[in-house]
Amino acid sequence: MGDGSASQHRTLVCIGDLVEDVVVWTPPAVRVGTDNPARIHRTRGGAAANVAVFASSLGTSARFIGRVGDDRAGTALVQDLLEAGVDARVQREGRTGTIVILVDAQGERTMYPDRAAAAQLTDVPHSWLSGADAIHLSAYSLAGPSLAVLRQASDFAHAEEAVLTIDASSIALIDSLGPAPFRDLIRTLRPTYVFANGIEAETGDLRDLACPGTTVVVKNGVEPTELHVDGRATATVQVPPVGDVRDTTGAGDAFAAAFISAVLAGADAVEAVEAGHRIAGRVLNAPGASLAQNGVVCD
Repeated sequence: MGDGSASQHRTLVCIGDLVEDVVVWTPPAVRVGTDNPARIHRTRGGAAANVAVFASSLGTSARFIGRVGDDRAGTALVQDLLEAGVDARVQREGRTGTIVILVDAQGERTMYPDRAAAAQLTDVPHSWLSGADAIHLSAYSLAGPSLAVLRQASDFAHAEEAVLTIDASSIALIDSLGPAPFRDLIRTLRPTYVFANGIEAETGDLRDLACPGTTVVVKNGVEPTELHVDGRATATVQVPPVGDVRDTTGAGDAFAAAFISAVLAGADAVEAVEAGHRIAGRVLNAPGASLAQNGVVCD
């Protein structure tokens, strides 16, 4: 299902969460205190795992690093990654995380995460990072013991001259850490690219992260995507029409996967954004972090 923008010979390593998503498509009018008919879809979730799967679908060699529980759910999720062609390097302890995602009729999400084991990733062997041409980090791991792993990955990426990307992930996360501490943590990682949506960028003043060596990519839904370099906007890229939007879950992860895959194949930043737009648009009518093609959902 590739779109020609991916690299067949470069390796992307994604570090972060692998959880079960319980996606609930709620009715237009919710009645509190009684039954509401809904469509419920259980699928693999976790931003970093989603990026790895989407990248693999584009032909990029993808590896995932994270932690799941020592339980049936964890086993099933790891098997899902393997079947998607992802090289899964996981720690197993405790219980596997779950996120309940309520999606309204306009496609907007309200999420209830229980990260459980995913939040406890520690002590990653150097061999798990070996061979990476790009490393993608989820900002969810900035809080807690996983931060040490992100610092290790950053040091590795800079030593090996690999591309390093980080997704801002959540305005709730930015609020919990504080905008200034959040920005400082990202600065210490020295990413090549930072991904954020418009609300995240505003909440955390993330456009200020743009500096020599770091490009900030700000996604604005159907409005043009911004590229910020060295403290200024250098380009905006139009978003193609996508029609009706039913579920935005995973669209940002698909964008990141295609963007990084395009960069690894030699694309410039504008071309990489265009590649991200193409695949993100295919997620918006499928439940959870999955692709829809000709009416068929492809996990």
